[in-house]
Amino acid sequence: MPAPSILRLHLASLNGPDGGTWPVHGFVILHEKAGPILVDTGVGGPEKALTDWRVVNVSAADALAKHDLLPSDIKIVINTHLHFDHCGQNAVFKHAPFYVQRTELDRARRESTPLLDWFDFAGARFELLDGDTQIADGVRVIATPGHTVGHQSVMVATGVDGEELMIGDAAYTSKIYEKPDRPQLPRGQAADREAWERSLQHIHELRPAHVHFCHDTAIVHS
Repeated sequence: MPAPSILRLHLASLNGPDGGTWPVHGFVILHEKAGPILVDTGVGGPEKALTDWRVVNVSAADALAKHDLLPSDIKIVINTHLHFDHCGQNAVFKHAPFYVQRTELDRARRESTPLLDWFDFAGARFELLDGDTQIADGVRVIATPGHTVGHQSVMVATGVDGEELMIGDAAYTSKIYEKPDRPQLPRGQAADREAWERSLQHIHELRPAHVHFCHDTAIVHS
């Protein structure tokens, strides 16, 4: 069976209160046996969140269409975590199961009640994970808590020397990934600094061949 491949989607731009501009990327893993797997669905949520971040949004359907894909083609959705810029268009894929860490769903239901309609809508089907899990041949999630308690990253064996990593928000940018020991981090990068540092250390020890970021167009090559 051919190895999976990865497509990057541009789903939005965020213009933060600090004046910075951040892209929002999702990723499609083209998997011959499991079908297309989507990692993160993009931005959605209460109007206040969209206004505060001055979101320039792209519908997931339009982003997929650039790669000749339809929302109905997606067979599995993996949410790295349940923040508004990673699960905001989950309802577009209500036909698919959502793979998420059990601790993350518990956290989001407890802490993010304004966002419930965007990820915990009627009929949403969750596949709840407890730590590292194989999703399909060559595709696995690894628990990377710290940004949130239930954050996870996605490793894919694409036939390169090693695996490729979709890091979610385990590191916002390539610079943070490469130098995580900086005294100050961007707002929101780590809800739990110690857990976040352990997760980044673990990722580095896995030595992914390529690292893909949600909020950075750079790709780190080992």
